[in-house]
Amino acid sequence: MQTRPVDATAVEALLTAAVAAPSIHNTQPWRFGLDAATGAVEVRADRRRVLPFADPEARAQHLSVGAAVLNLRVAAAHWGWDPVVRLLPDPHRPDLLATVLLTAPAAGEPSPLAGLHEAVGRRHTSRMPFTGRPVPEPVVAGMTAAARAEGARLDVPDIPGTRRLLRLTAAGEARNRAHPARAAETRAWVTAPGADLPYGIPLPALGPGDAGGRMPMRDFTGPVPGLTPPPLRFERHAQVGMVWTPLDGREDWLRAGQAMERVLLVATAHGVRTSILHQAMEWPDLRAATAGTRRRCHPQLLIRFGYGPDGGRTPRARRTAR
Repeated sequence: MQTRPVDATAVEALLTAAVAAPSIHNTQPWRFGLDAATGAVEVRADRRRVLPFADPEARAQHLSVGAAVLNLRVAAAHWGWDPVVRLLPDPHRPDLLATVLLTAPAAGEPSPLAGLHEAVGRRHTSRMPFTGRPVPEPVVAGMTAAARAEGARLDVPDIPGTRRLLRLTAAGEARNRAHPARAAETRAWVTAPGADLPYGIPLPALGPGDAGGRMPMRDFTGPVPGLTPPPLRFERHAQVGMVWTPLDGREDWLRAGQAMERVLLVATAHGVRTSILHQAMEWPDLRAATAGTRRRCHPQLLIRFGYGPDGGRTPRARRTAR
């Protein structure tokens, strides 16, 4: 397997793409390193940025790191490498979640990942109301194919199925609001205007609640007066997709994170806005209920998608490899 040298400029380009990935509460729970012997990029979990109440098993952290790995692969393909990924490569280093070896591409068709590079910088979570205009079936099919290419599945239910998933999400949101420790944990990741912090979600990016009560958007601020934007009416008929995996171990979570990000980039490339609904996944009984009657289905998250305003940008920490 032939590798190519990785200089400082290449590392900067790769990590700029990697850290543009979404992460729960914008915790950015990843660290990067460069193996001097092999030239492989190491992607590690950062245990300093965890959510002990919302994510006690670090499942969402693995999803977030998986999304960063996908972006790194996209950038590598764009710059002419063939990225070879190993998940959980060393059982003696549990925080090392992935290595990405940059090899010279074989002759033939370029990787389809390379075509998603432009979408990496444009993808932002949009917590605003969507128009309700349906996303065309060919675009939805491309999103489902993107998840399957990463070893996961994206199910897009019909209207009754969507309402059931939203009810379960609303139940998770209600529990989070009623749980003081969880509410405080969420609120701790909201950043005030002008704070210039590299993590967390700025107030302008939070988005409003749904005045009609149909869309269970996450309430980041709780009862703190003056912080929550005025409610707006959201789309009457939402479109959501559920990312799930047949198994439910750490490697499956990393694959689901890569599938999530590939779906989001395909949507972005077609002008479709997205946001993540994760509340039901934070309660074991509600997470199990989202699977419905499917066997060997382990739900990982919901993706809300549609047409509407772009999402507010969230900050990113400085890109470094150690």
